[in-house]
Amino acid sequence: MNISRFILAALVLALFLASPLKGAPAKTPATKPVDPALAPITDDPALPRVLLIGDSISMGYTLPVRALLQGKANVHHPAANCGDTARGIKSLDTWLGTGKWDVIHFNFGLHDLKYLDAAGKYVTPDKGQQVAAPEKYGENLQIIVERLKKTGAKLIWASTTPVPDGTLGRVKDDELKFNPVAEKIMQANAIDIDDLHAVVVAEPTLQLPKNVHFTKPGYKVLADHVAQHITSALAK
Repeated sequence: MNISRFILAALVLALFLASPLKGAPAKTPATKPVDPALAPITDDPALPRVLLIGDSISMGYTLPVRALLQGKANVHHPAANCGDTARGIKSLDTWLGTGKWDVIHFNFGLHDLKYLDAAGKYVTPDKGQQVAAPEKYGENLQIIVERLKKTGAKLIWASTTPVPDGTLGRVKDDELKFNPVAEKIMQANAIDIDDLHAVVVAEPTLQLPKNVHFTKPGYKVLADHVAQHITSALAK
């Protein structure tokens, strides 16, 4: 076989191997299951409507809060991790929708104080930038509060829970620089504060080691406090 015929045969073989076999089922990309906390719910029209806005911490206590308030309120969460305050400003209208809200329990913080590199990966402060400094965080949070006040709902702010030592992309106790900024804004706007930070400080074993997230019992404790504040707001 001469060289040209050898090359032609190799090309034909390569094309054959690259093409799918007839009748072979096409591969479909794997889809990530939807977190149950983010799934839409059907309202009971006889009950008030409650919206929980927040990051993965709020997602962790959404289902137990819903269970605690079963028969008392329709408890919703936006179909997303609400992330940092910049995302909140951009997405708030979508999350609020067109329906009436009776109570909105909200938090932003852990995604503002984190450090990311140019590729968006969690890094130490010396290798990246903080998403929002406390001053910018306060400016964004004020915009969010003004928008939420327009809903006419009773508003509840949840303080940002602790950042433990060794947490990737975050600095231990950085929330102590952000919570006072938020607290000042809430006090100026007469917004109730659900101090989840104090709850965790009192029971640090609720939190996973080197992680901002919580154990299952930890989320249940947070849910108890969230449900209590919502119940109180609904009673007013």
